[in-house]
Amino acid sequence: MAGKIEARLKELGLELPKAAAPAANYVPYVVSGNLVFIAGQITLWNGELKFLGKVGQDFTVDEGKEAAKLCALNIIAQLREAAGGDLDRVKRIVRLGAFVNSTPDFTQQPEVINGASDLIVAVFGESGKHARAAVSAGALPRNVAVEIEAVAELS
Repeated sequence: MAGKIEARLKELGLELPKAAAPAANYVPYVVSGNLVFIAGQITLWNGELKFLGKVGQDFTVDEGKEAAKLCALNIIAQLREAAGGDLDRVKRIVRLGAFVNSTPDFTQQPEVINGASDLIVAVFGESGKHARAAVSAGALPRNVAVEIEAVAELS
């Protein structure tokens, strides 16, 4: 029987990508006590890079939000792995650290990252409300538009 969070994903019409393997010398997540530290997740969908370029130049704010949503789906996929396949073990999303590949004059990073924050709250409800940083980056790995890391608490 699917858990509450898996049912919520289905209800929202959301599919999770396959949890991506690391692209360099790091692990996708670390569990320390009850906390899970998720490495930066990029705009990858089952091995295919999406949203390559800069927000404010190649993408609008709304397109940036879609890129952020994809990062959030990858975060949830990694959380599922870290929780042994049971997303109901996620007690709280503690923090998101978000980076937007944008032009020097772009200042709407918070609006872009709302795409991820809104998705996380829609999936996890009250326990999805989190602290957050949303900053600009002159470039991101593989030229992706957004990268987001996360900290979550497991029960």
